[in-house]
Amino acid sequence: MIRHAAYITLAVALAGCAAGTGPQIAATLGPDPALSGGSYSTGGGLTVAADLREFEGRTLVCGVWAQSDQQAILTKGKARGVVATGSIAVDGQTVFRGLSFMNEVPPRADYAGQEAGCALTDRPWQAGDAQAEIRIPRQVVHVEIDEQGGFSITFKQDGPGAGGA
Repeated sequence: MIRHAAYITLAVALAGCAAGTGPQIAATLGPDPALSGGSYSTGGGLTVAADLREFEGRTLVCGVWAQSDQQAILTKGKARGVVATGSIAVDGQTVFRGLSFMNEVPPRADYAGQEAGCALTDRPWQAGDAQAEIRIPRQVVHVEIDEQGGFSITFKQDGPGAGGA
C-alpha cells in the first residue's frame, strides 16, 4: 500500500515534438521527501528534494531543486549543471543518474507538496523502497586563471544548502 497515494497526482503528457523522449511525468511531492544538497566554496548552495513511489510496477523518482538567493556571481547559473550530475540510490544501489528532469522551485524550509518532475527507472518497485538517497558528486564549478595565478570554486554535498524561510 502506498502511503503517499493521497498526494500523488500523476499527469502523463506525451512529448510529441522531441524525438526519443518518453512520457513526461509530474507528481506532487509527499509530506516527507528526502532532502540533500550542498554548498559552494564561495557560499550559497542548493537543495534537492526527492520522493520514490510505484508507477506501473517500477520505481518512479520525483523531485525538485532550489538554489540559494545569496551566492557569488561566479556560481549563479551553475546549479542546473550541478543537479544534472546527481543520482538517486535505494539501499546503496544507484537507480537513476542525472537529475535534470527535476523542477526548479524557490528555496523554502519545507518542500512537501511541490510540483515535481519525475523519471521512471528500470528498477522494479519493492515495498520498502520509500526513501531516496540523493548523491551529488563534489565538483569544480568555476576555474579562473590569469597572469597572477588562479582559483577555483567547488561544490560539495553537505546537506541542504539553498536556505529558505
